[in-house]
Amino acid sequence: MIDGPYFVLTVLGVLGTGLVAGVFCGFSTFVMRGLAALPPAQGVAAMNAINAAAVRPPFMVVFLGAAAVCAVIAVVTFVLWPDEGAVELIVGSVSYLFGSFALTRAANVPRNDELLRLAPGGAEAAAYWPTYVREWTMWNHVRTGASAVAAVAYVLALT
Repeated sequence: MIDGPYFVLTVLGVLGTGLVAGVFCGFSTFVMRGLAALPPAQGVAAMNAINAAAVRPPFMVVFLGAAAVCAVIAVVTFVLWPDEGAVELIVGSVSYLFGSFALTRAANVPRNDELLRLAPGGAEAAAYWPTYVREWTMWNHVRTGASAVAAVAYVLALT
């Protein structure tokens, strides 16, 4: 069983990736559905407000903190390669770092940036809104799953 500082680090990994999975799950299961039900101008304005709020410390500490913890776990695991849980620790780290953190930058952030460039009440925003909701939500499902896989992998490493 993992113990000492490595145990604490792994528990922090479970907590961080699990919290991020929960936030993303909420968006995938009801927030985006609620926003999609609004008229496009209102949905665009609301999503832009949500995106602005998301990059403030309460969420970013968890999101970036989880990435940092996952990176440290990966490095420590590669250096020490513990007798137990090494594969699960690597799976958890890779899952979060690529399937959640990097994917956010590659798929969700560019869509957010595009949405922000459009005037909420404009024809361009109204035309883009259904595509945005569909694509953003699809990639958010992937981020949700990757974050959940990371949390479960870390839990399995602890057992």
